[in-house]
Amino acid sequence: MKIYHGLEEYKKVRNPVVTVGTFDGVHVGHSKIFERVSSLAGKCKGDSVVITFHPHPRLVIHSDSKNLKFINTLEKKYELIEKNGIDHLVIIPFTAEFASMDAENFVKKILVEKIGVYELVVGYDHHFGKNREGSFEELLTLAKDMGFRVEQIPVQDINEIAVSSTKIRNALKEGNIEVANELLGYEYSITGTVVGGRKIGRGIGFPTANIELQDEYKLITAIGVYACRVKWNKKMFLGMSNIGHRPTINNGDLTIEVHIFDFDEEIYGETITIYFVDRIRDEEKFENLDALRQQLLQDQKNVKERLFGH
Repeated sequence: MKIYHGLEEYKKVRNPVVTVGTFDGVHVGHSKIFERVSSLAGKCKGDSVVITFHPHPRLVIHSDSKNLKFINTLEKKYELIEKNGIDHLVIIPFTAEFASMDAENFVKKILVEKIGVYELVVGYDHHFGKNREGSFEELLTLAKDMGFRVEQIPVQDINEIAVSSTKIRNALKEGNIEVANELLGYEYSITGTVVGGRKIGRGIGFPTANIELQDEYKLITAIGVYACRVKWNKKMFLGMSNIGHRPTINNGDLTIEVHIFDFDEEIYGETITIYFVDRIRDEEKFENLDALRQQLLQDQKNVKERLFGH
């Protein structure tokens, strides 16, 4: 996949079949759109093109941007789009000036004049232009006037739940990791750097890697203990992760830590990725470290049963 950081880098391709969006999460609904874009591109001997924005539009046009959290980092989003078989990714810098462009000018100046759109594929709830005023009906009219085709993908349902990034974010905030993973179509993950901790876990037989996130806007799933997989040095391990405030030792600050099973490597300063499989329990405060250790033994048993399926 070729990545263009700005429209000036993009060179027109033959019969581009295009879709546009922020694609936070790159969930199963987005994958259906990408699948259709690639299919149509194959039929017209064209190229598949995804247009997205950076920074996320909400960071530019919302006053509460410091409180916004997103499902995926930029790097993860681009990786997932590439895995969907897209040929070209165009990243448009999103500014206040760009946000003021109305729907008709966006279609004319960006999609037609810059991209040379042959066919446009959009999701069921797609809106575009200033204040998201452009509707699908308006898009149909503009497409007819400007000489390109347009197609809308219907809402995707998983177990009668309409898939959306908002529903995935809410599921993560509530700790419903299995629901979130089903709507995403893959296991939710966080990537971070291993930093030094107080080594209390090591003292009770459960050494943990403490994670410092690499993206301040990354959404962290709900507090609790999770069954997880851990990727380090291109290898995958099993483990259990805790997100919380460690009330038994009166830590206070929110921490993300993971105990990796059958692992004895020094990985301070290294990058690891935690893939969340299931939430096992809430965070609890125990009377002492021995009581905490007994619970961790039970957690380990429960996690292994969940990960190994028996």
